[in-house]
Amino acid sequence: MSGSRHILVAVAWPYASGSRHLGHLSGAYLPADIFARYHRLAGNQVLMVSGSDVHGTPITVRADQEGVEPAVIVDRYHQEFLSNWKSLGISWDLYTTTGTDNHREVTWDVFRRLHEHGYIVAKSTPQFYDAEAERFLPDRYVEGTCPFCGYTGARGDQCDDCGRQLDPEDLIDPRSRFSGTTPVMRETEHYFLRLSAFEERLLAWLESRQGWRKHVQNMAIGFTKDGLHDRAITRDLTWGIPLPPEFSDLGEGKRIYVWFEAVIGYLSAAKEWAQRTGDPQAWQAWWEDPEAESYYFIGKDNVVFHAVIWPCQLMGYEGLNLPTDVPANQYVTFKGEKGSASRGIGRSITWYTERLEPDALRYALAASLPEQNDTDLSDDEIVRRINEELVATWGNLVNRVLNLTARSFDGMVPTPGTLAAEDRELLDTIDRTLSDEADLIEHVELRSGLRTVMQGAQAVNAYLNAQEPWKVIKQDRQRAATILWTALSAIAGLGVGFLPYLPFTSARLHDMLGLKAGKGGLRRPDVPEGARLGEIGPLFTKLDDTAL
Repeated sequence: MSGSRHILVAVAWPYASGSRHLGHLSGAYLPADIFARYHRLAGNQVLMVSGSDVHGTPITVRADQEGVEPAVIVDRYHQEFLSNWKSLGISWDLYTTTGTDNHREVTWDVFRRLHEHGYIVAKSTPQFYDAEAERFLPDRYVEGTCPFCGYTGARGDQCDDCGRQLDPEDLIDPRSRFSGTTPVMRETEHYFLRLSAFEERLLAWLESRQGWRKHVQNMAIGFTKDGLHDRAITRDLTWGIPLPPEFSDLGEGKRIYVWFEAVIGYLSAAKEWAQRTGDPQAWQAWWEDPEAESYYFIGKDNVVFHAVIWPCQLMGYEGLNLPTDVPANQYVTFKGEKGSASRGIGRSITWYTERLEPDALRYALAASLPEQNDTDLSDDEIVRRINEELVATWGNLVNRVLNLTARSFDGMVPTPGTLAAEDRELLDTIDRTLSDEADLIEHVELRSGLRTVMQGAQAVNAYLNAQEPWKVIKQDRQRAATILWTALSAIAGLGVGFLPYLPFTSARLHDMLGLKAGKGGLRRPDVPEGARLGEIGPLFTKLDDTAL
């Protein structure tokens, strides 16, 4: 659309090493989808990309545990992810993997460009070595005690208990995952990204950001002020992207490490999408136009990679847009513990999609998004939100108004009379609701956006309870027609407001009202008098105590 904004929605790449849980869905994938759907509805040009990360050491760890090749693990969980996204209506423009030839070539291009600009250098470094297994140990193959919180199951890259980023040598009492023995330090040569060269420039950029979530900005600024240290971007691995052929002088068994190449996936996915459209240069509108906007949806354990390291890579490459915003969510906890696929905390997305209607699950999670603080999530709370909020407030409102209208006016939208002050007041309330919701979503305050729409539904319920059209119709059919037309118009507006959050049932509501979904943004559509209503049925099913 001419004059529309270009919005890149870049979403965290899940390791294809195990099932994802509701914390992952709430942290990145559902918020990204809500945001993307809103901008498409507004007529903006959205490119929403991600894919399965097939090179992370969690994959090789799982493969070792099962005695299979990493590709077996990757294929299993990539297919599961695709099924999850389809079940929940996650509206990717492209969901791919880091295992494509395209991703390798784009990674090589970034590597070469950074090396050409002097930001990648080779140097010798000590690395943990398992003498019994006779191999160097990548980060996740070293476990031990976290020096910050004392958690004994911390990994060499991160502590799952406190969320701190770690290096293997930070661990207390380190041990090898291969043999359980204490590893020793040996010298090995690797390529390093000179993060230290970006420290001043990055800090100035971070401090100039407006509208970022405070926990994201503070974490990134604090990490940068502590001093950026050059970081190895290769590892002694057999699974991963090899070095470009001209950089093979370090010897066999070197691979580009996942932390460096996974974030490049946002760029490689955009290029792959462009190739699939038949216009290989189409990606440039989202990456090279300074007016384009890019939003990175991640969990807070990925803030450093997306708000510090990836901007450094982009600065070093030159000519590509830096993130507009990194609206990282806080953690979803389960009975006080952070969800963790590796530790088995939190049921899988698949478990829930097999038991709940997609929009019901989307609602329960969107109403609890951990945007500013960690949020504890329980099955009881999910059921409560669905029954007491979604079904009781919104679903019942739609059902009773449409059924009363269909019975009273032969399945047609009634012709209203002159609107009374209370009718106009309700429609004005709905219009303000949609305007407020749009402003909140623009600022990635998605939970508040949903709450605003639900308050609009409560306003319609209050209007109906005051006007009592089921009584009025017995004495004044014209006034009842006006009340019901007003309520239908309000519901139609709320249906648009719910579209980014509840795409399946909002589309059904449009059909019931005889409307066609357009791209007019969050605006109340006209409900034409005399139009025939579609087939009416409940939008949601109330859950019983055994649902979860």
